Amino acid sequence: MYDPLMTQHMRAELTSLGVEELTTAPQVDAFLSRPGTALLFFNSVCGCAAGSARPGLGQFLAEPDRPEHLGTVFAGMDLEATSHVRARFAQYAPSSPAVLLLRDGEPVRYIHRTEIEGRDASAFAGLLRQAHAGLPG
Repeated sequence: MYDPLMTQHMRAELTSLGVEELTTAPQVDAFLSRPGTALLFFNSVCGCAAGSARPGLGQFLAEPDRPEHLGTVFAGMDLEATSHVRARFAQYAPSSPAVLLLRDGEPVRYIHRTEIEGRDASAFAGLLRQAHAGLPG
């Protein structure tokens, strides 16, 4: 695990946007049981992608058309929650940062770190916008 003081600003960057921190398996299950659209963000210390992913998520969430529910687990920090999500959606290769878009608790689109790397925040926001637009109504 990382030093919590080192990661606090990374957590705050998301919670200030209204993203709910999920730190336990029961919190994850409760989040995934909500009807409607949801975005689950795998937060990360990884500088290669997380440095643009969090700001890009912020740009995307500033728009009116966004998922109804917003949650995050922090890879390398929230071990129980992250492991629980990864076990539940084992069809997706572990990645952080990453984004899982869901409809009624079922995965619709997974954005792996490899799709985030090399994009700046605006380009990542565009990717999120496109992925969200593709969610079934």
